[in-house]
Amino acid sequence: MQVKPLVAIVGRPNVGKSTLFNKIVGKRLSIVEDYEGVTRDRLYCDTEWCGYSFTLIDTGGLDVRSEDEMWSHIRRQAQVAVDIANAIIFVVDGKGGLTSNDIEVASFLRKSKKPVILAVNKLDNYEEDRIYDFYNLGIGDPVGVSAEQGLGIGDLLDEVVKNIDKTPAETDPEMLNVAIVGKPNAGKSSITNKILGYERVIVSDIAGTTRDAIDTAFEWQGRKFNIIDTAGIRKKSSVDEGVEQYSVIRSLAAIRRADIVLVVIDAKEGISEQDVKICGYVHEQGKPSVIVMNKWDAVEKDAYTVNTFNKKLEGELKFMSYFVPLYVSAKTGQRVEKLLATAMEVYAEASKRVATGVLNDIIREAVLANEPPTFNGKKLKIYYVTQASTNPPVFVFFVNDDKLLNFSYKRYLNNALRNAFTFRGTPIKLEMRSKDSKDYEM
Repeated sequence: MQVKPLVAIVGRPNVGKSTLFNKIVGKRLSIVEDYEGVTRDRLYCDTEWCGYSFTLIDTGGLDVRSEDEMWSHIRRQAQVAVDIANAIIFVVDGKGGLTSNDIEVASFLRKSKKPVILAVNKLDNYEEDRIYDFYNLGIGDPVGVSAEQGLGIGDLLDEVVKNIDKTPAETDPEMLNVAIVGKPNAGKSSITNKILGYERVIVSDIAGTTRDAIDTAFEWQGRKFNIIDTAGIRKKSSVDEGVEQYSVIRSLAAIRRADIVLVVIDAKEGISEQDVKICGYVHEQGKPSVIVMNKWDAVEKDAYTVNTFNKKLEGELKFMSYFVPLYVSAKTGQRVEKLLATAMEVYAEASKRVATGVLNDIIREAVLANEPPTFNGKKLKIYYVTQASTNPPVFVFFVNDDKLLNFSYKRYLNNALRNAFTFRGTPIKLEMRSKDSKDYEM
């Protein structure tokens, strides 16, 4: 598994960090306003420059001297981002000039021993003389930019890619990373301890006990595993107020570097809106997963209870109809021994590769059974299909015009592949490429 380098954007409030973040990733992913303290959560997005991919993290503005509780949480957010980053973009306000807060932030960043690229923002007319004062920060050569107008962004990104490892880090190819995620107090640490067989992680009934992602390597049935136990992921309204605010990025980062994800849900409470959002994030990242319904011992049951729970999950998780549920109790140990076996099964499904001939036979039969859509008199033609990659499985369809494919027919093709090859517990991705050549027609 390859892990992309992380680049954190930090700086004091109101220097234009979020505007710079949005300009780099080309999307308005973070709120941009003209007053302080808007960006309280880290946002991040995969992006690339000159062929080099990395993940950009936006952080809340740093007011290092304030005693306000909110600012203390934002400082801890920024500290987490800096800790896990491979490089840092330090943004300052070229129009407002050097401040004592900039000096404090620079001192904070130097202690990290990470590469720091100094971006002097708001130079809309590239007033070069405004840059000189920032040499006093001792960070290195400043790069003048205007995030608002998109000036100097290329030069800034050139410096970024110079300062990150351009070859993504490789983990032990024989080791599977298993992230255990979910809301606070769902029983993630208890499950981790049951799997490991000893008290590696503090277990408490107080939500938020696990503040960081904790890695533990071990072997099971001759296979190497790394369990990543994470802090609970709360909804934003809770995160903004809660003490675990600064830990959420570790949980989300754990999902991104995982090979398999165990989503732990409190069966006593049932699946919540936040559980669905967590599952959605796992799905978007293309990770095979197991839905772990914990505290099953505390649920009053009859002959229909499991079916009732499964139907509820089907209703809430329509976007991941492939989900695999497992009903366990970390407290009693019920079915916990099946967790790794089930995780291995879904990982095998995500690693499945289908022979090209067989794949095209299945799609040909699907097309004959249900003809592709027609738009403005033009009919979608599928010439050829191939599997491009695994984990998750990605299938490339060569067609006459990809704009003719509607959502309904794409879902039909997805279901045809699942009916033939299952892919239980893992998302699959379908990519359409226009290739107007009958040489490829089925």
